[in-house]
Amino acid sequence: MTASFRFLDDIALADTAFEASGDSPSELFTAASQALIETMVEPDTVNSAWSQIFEKSDPDLPTLLFDWLGEIVYLKDAQGLVFREVLTTVKQDPATGHWTLDATLVGEEIDPDKHELRGDVKAVTKHMYDVRQDGSRWTARVVLDV
Repeated sequence: MTASFRFLDDIALADTAFEASGDSPSELFTAASQALIETMVEPDTVNSAWSQIFEKSDPDLPTLLFDWLGEIVYLKDAQGLVFREVLTTVKQDPATGHWTLDATLVGEEIDPDKHELRGDVKAVTKHMYDVRQDGSRWTARVVLDV
């Protein structure tokens, strides 16, 4: 697997930005999800007490990624969860062109005494948001409101 991400210190001074990439849409979603998770918490301090399977679809891949990352932030806020890892599979239906995400999030309820909490992400923003395919490589730039 060649999914990766890096934080972009020079993109958004008041917020946090990252660039995620992978050799497939699945790897891109995994890398972007992990970058978001690591913005919120040190994943090694989170156990695997909770997991949930998600399925989302959209005709547009950038919108699907944006909505998925927003879902992770929502779960943190609404259900008080932090995450250890995510597994993603992203496929495009050849007949319709629509994209489908199957994902499993693994984590547990927030415990400030146990978890090494980092930034309190409030939202994924559209500021400088970009998802693109360059040859065989998929890349996303994401700015988070913290």
